[in-house]
Amino acid sequence: MNLTKKRWLVLGASCLINIIIGSLYAWSVFAQPMAKYLSDLSGTSIQNLAIVFTVANSVGPISMIFGGFLNDRFGPRKIVIVGGVLFGAGMILSGFARSLAMLLITYGLGVGLGMSLVYGCTVSSTVKFFPDKRGLVGGLTTASYGISSVLVPPIANALNQAVGVTASFKILGVISAVVILVFSFFLLRCPANYAPDGWVPPVVSTAKARQEKNWRMMLGDPIFYTMILMLCCGAFSGMMIISQASPVAQQMIGMSVSAAATAVSVLALFNTAGRLLAGVISDKISSVLTLRIFFALSALGAVVLSFSGIGNIVLFYLGIAAIGLGFGAIMGVFPGFTATQFGARNNSVNYGIMFIGFAAAGYFGPTIMSAIYAAQGQYRTAFYISAALSLAGILLTLLYHMQNKRKN
Repeated sequence: MNLTKKRWLVLGASCLINIIIGSLYAWSVFAQPMAKYLSDLSGTSIQNLAIVFTVANSVGPISMIFGGFLNDRFGPRKIVIVGGVLFGAGMILSGFARSLAMLLITYGLGVGLGMSLVYGCTVSSTVKFFPDKRGLVGGLTTASYGISSVLVPPIANALNQAVGVTASFKILGVISAVVILVFSFFLLRCPANYAPDGWVPPVVSTAKARQEKNWRMMLGDPIFYTMILMLCCGAFSGMMIISQASPVAQQMIGMSVSAAATAVSVLALFNTAGRLLAGVISDKISSVLTLRIFFALSALGAVVLSFSGIGNIVLFYLGIAAIGLGFGAIMGVFPGFTATQFGARNNSVNYGIMFIGFAAAGYFGPTIMSAIYAAQGQYRTAFYISAALSLAGILLTLLYHMQNKRKN
């Protein structure tokens, strides 16, 4: 079987692996029962575990950048195996956590570092195999990561009720490690300058042909800073809502625990749809125009959520659907967008560095939302901030367009 056919096996394996590591997004289902469990152990009330999710996302660039260097040297298989063991072990050990500090180490660091090590390899390696379909494949690989949040919350909620939250961590940890290890053997290293059979690279101008850049050259390009700010603004709303979707649904709308778990799955479903939709759209129009459309949708979603309250289920679902679509689209576009802008050869490292924008959103989004709720007892101000950042993202796409036009 030649590489043009084998690349589809690589894509399938990467998507299945990403479904497993995407269980990180189901954190909000674990947060409240784990907070109660730790409170009962210590005798001290633990109201919010958003810091655990924040740490898990904030450490992402560390292992993505480091893993990017190793991926370019050793290929994705070995790196994914290491990341899979770290992810599974972190999940299992979270089931033994008896304090917030231990949970921060096992889940925040263990699961967070393992997830990003695997994610960076599967996404960047797979995109290299599809220079003819970068938007679609970037959307598929990131969508498979997002679809986990549709599948895992009801399973995790059922496990929590049947065997308890600590046993749920252990069960999911074992399953995660096994699946990642099995499918890692289908991953391959993409040869340099690979072109699939029958595909002829488009003719580009001399200026555009000089876009193959390593990380040092990328950091010296002003466009990089515009792009990383766009990613941060685009991920802010999604990370803010995803981290606390279940508590927000219960506290702001008055939903039951099971109904809130359903809301988490709905949010994840639109997150996944956004990645697929934007992947297809960005292959037909430009990535930057696609981003502009979904920034506007995210801003609208945040405004709609600001009008939600007890019993406003329709408004709540409209708001999280728009934010889910916007967040998913932006995350789906960026792997291919980065490869197109700076070249596919060094995309493992370059996208890892670009991912710092996502990590910043993963830190500030949940932190700001938690702080606002603690100070004001409501979420409306957080939604206003989210809308403002989405509008800032639109302005950044205009800046990118001017920079790119001046450069070419």
